[in-house]
Amino acid sequence: MTKRPNSRRLSAEETFWGWVLVTPTILGLILFKVGPVLASLALSFTDYDIISPPKWAGTSNFTMLVRDKYWIKSVGVTLNYIFLFIPLSLTIAYGIALLMSQNVRGISIYRTMWYLPSLVPGVASAVVWRWALNPNFGPINYPLKIMGVPAPGWLTDPNWIIPAVVLIQLWALGSGVLIFLAAIKGVPITYYEAAEVDGASTLVKFWNITLPMTSSVIFFQLVITVIGSFQVFGVAYILFSGQTTSDPAGPGNSALFYVLYLYRNAFGYFKNGYASAMAWILFMVVMLLTLILFQLQKKWVFYETAGAD
Repeated sequence: MTKRPNSRRLSAEETFWGWVLVTPTILGLILFKVGPVLASLALSFTDYDIISPPKWAGTSNFTMLVRDKYWIKSVGVTLNYIFLFIPLSLTIAYGIALLMSQNVRGISIYRTMWYLPSLVPGVASAVVWRWALNPNFGPINYPLKIMGVPAPGWLTDPNWIIPAVVLIQLWALGSGVLIFLAAIKGVPITYYEAAEVDGASTLVKFWNITLPMTSSVIFFQLVITVIGSFQVFGVAYILFSGQTTSDPAGPGNSALFYVLYLYRNAFGYFKNGYASAMAWILFMVVMLLTLILFQLQKKWVFYETAGAD
């Protein structure tokens, strides 16, 4: 039985200075995090336009949501994006990480090239892609036009806008690739050596060793990606900025993401009570999905545990 190290009680002076040092952080958390969250909850039950004092409205903001055609449209656009982006982003990032885990000459250069786009600010990235996806002279469509192939209207055709946003977001998968790469490189090599002794093929080793040993990281990336996918804003705002009336986001509102519509209700139409209700609906949906994912992870996520002492 191991003996616990000696411990001593903190002196009054140490306790005082400890509280002094953590007080700014605690105050910042309360004033800039907890405070606004609780304020938005209160405002979600009011009619508030920033200029006039809030007026109690009960649950009318929440009941109005199901009658708002733009809100329904924003939910549909966001779900379409989620169902396309999440599987593609996880699959592509993991596949690239597998390629980057190979010990070949110049691999550090390739890793850097894949990671660099994730360092580009979202605004700059959206501006560059708006030029690249231009249907007339963009470098993506121009070669297709030369070859006589019908070039899609990435940012003008409602059927192509969601794939265009997904393409832009996939360009910046460097962080996810880096996390997957660290997980793959962290799998003990002894497992692979033992499998090779038994005559296991590359596919068998991947399915029975690499995938289970990195499943916890895949789960982490899945949760983060799900949460982030509900919060698409910057790309849609930059690509379709200035449209705040009949078509808030692209032709037929085909880029009307949930958070973009929330933002325009709050700062374009000054319906802050309504926007707060939208924010809380989003919060509850994300929390519910996160809890479901944590329950489902027990069926497929493998956690390596250390042996008992």
